[in-house]
Amino acid sequence: MPFSVQIGLLFAVATAFASIVGFFYKQRGAVQSPAITLRAPWSSTVGLFKSRWWLLGIAIALGSWFLHVAALALAPISIVQATIAGGLVLLTVIADRLFGFNVSKREWIGVAITAAGLSFLAATMGSTGHEAHADYDTATLIAYGGAALLLGSVAAVVAGRWSRPGIVLAVSAGLLWGASDVSIKALSANVGDGVIDAALQPLSLVVLIASLVGLLVSARSLQIGEAVAVIAVTSATANVVTIASGSIVFMEPMPDNPIAFAVRILAFAMVVIAAALTPAPVRAIETIEGLEV
Repeated sequence: MPFSVQIGLLFAVATAFASIVGFFYKQRGAVQSPAITLRAPWSSTVGLFKSRWWLLGIAIALGSWFLHVAALALAPISIVQATIAGGLVLLTVIADRLFGFNVSKREWIGVAITAAGLSFLAATMGSTGHEAHADYDTATLIAYGGAALLLGSVAAVVAGRWSRPGIVLAVSAGLLWGASDVSIKALSANVGDGVIDAALQPLSLVVLIASLVGLLVSARSLQIGEAVAVIAVTSATANVVTIASGSIVFMEPMPDNPIAFAVRILAFAMVVIAAALTPAPVRAIETIEGLEV
């Protein structure tokens, strides 16, 4: 494995830790802020940024984002995301030890299965780690990223009609951020022409919009959902979108070995099972009537 890819994976590990810590500080800020509505994005955003905890969470998340961008530029997207997904095992530990959440046994099991399932993908990467794999077909990228954006938007709109709106919004945020991550990976192919040139690409606008809308949707999910469940589902959804893009969009090789291929399918199944294990948000019943999207 090239040294550059190894450095990318170190960045991915740092991303995982910073992302989780940032999530919990954002959760503190979100629950102290006025109810968020996508019908008034500006006032909702201003309300969030009045919280010092939200500001601290955003600062940490921004650092995590830069680490993530560096990791995606240096290593294959599927390996980067599998590494970050493996970091989900830290979620319950950080929640329990650093932030004082009462983590249920069901949440411990759900997060552990999520982390294990996504980490198994790393064992089926084969020769994927030999290069960054940033090449893509434009039509495939548009179709894949567009589908993630559409599904994420629809989930945000219909969340209030479900009995577990916090979880549905978490899925929405994960889809939007997944589309952003896939776009960042595609942009990394243009970094050789200069950072400014890459920033001026149309994909940069997709990254900006998906990231900001995802941030607002995520904040609402943290307001009405249980922190551990919401963070786990958001992270898992984003990771599934980005890991799958490795083979679909960026032409990373699929396992030739039938056993390895079966393990990869099993890994995705584990993520779905783990999502089903996440408990319903206890605050959802209290706030569902105030949910506006």
